[in-house]
Amino acid sequence: MASALRAAILGHVRVPVVSSGSKLLTPLWIRSMSSHDDHLEKSQVIDRVLDIVKSFPKVDPSKVTSEVHFQKDLGLDSLDNVEIIMAIEEEFKLEIPDKEADKIDSCALAIEYVYNHPMAS
Repeated sequence: MASALRAAILGHVRVPVVSSGSKLLTPLWIRSMSSHDDHLEKSQVIDRVLDIVKSFPKVDPSKVTSEVHFQKDLGLDSLDNVEIIMAIEEEFKLEIPDKEADKIDSCALAIEYVYNHPMAS
């Protein structure tokens, strides 16, 4: 039964493939869906994260560096931390799971998380 279902599905699915003689190459759409080509440079991530933190109303922009801790150095509380994480999610068009968001308490950790996230843009 599984083979009949597989055959029925594959009979309707068409994947564009470039052929070279008898060899089949990579489907055309795989390369275009790769996120590696558009991955952000670390300097871009640093600048954008620092701009987000500097623009936060309760923050003195002169105190913001890439190593600053949100609560210890800037005097922010846990709700402020959540607002900064939400602003980072919006800026980079990604969703940070709550377990991960709870760990991000400094610019350095935010920068590393965003830089290493494959969907950040």
